[in-house]
Amino acid sequence: MQTILQIDFPHTGPFGPDLSKAAAEAAEDIAGEPGLRWKIWTENADTGEAGGIYLFDDEKSAEAFRAKQTARLTAQGMTDIRAKLFSVNLPLTEITRGPVKEALATE
Repeated sequence: MQTILQIDFPHTGPFGPDLSKAAAEAAEDIAGEPGLRWKIWTENADTGEAGGIYLFDDEKSAEAFRAKQTARLTAQGMTDIRAKLFSVNLPLTEITRGPVKEALATE
């Protein structure tokens, strides 16, 4: 079953275009993760937070990435990392036009 991984953590910057430049290499690496369909990068400069919402093919892939990403962020000095896994309810997500169906169509 498809699995959503939500990760967020306190972040002092950079944000916006500066984060895009600073994290481009990380984005390329993350794009190659086994089982990853997509990631939406999240940031809020006002509250000092960053993170992402990820869609994985299955819980096993999401859990493996959660462990890897948490270790990576910790090694970079990040603290208070929050990471949660959720199963996708496809029928309800389709009604509300979630991008999950489109991800399945790319198989």
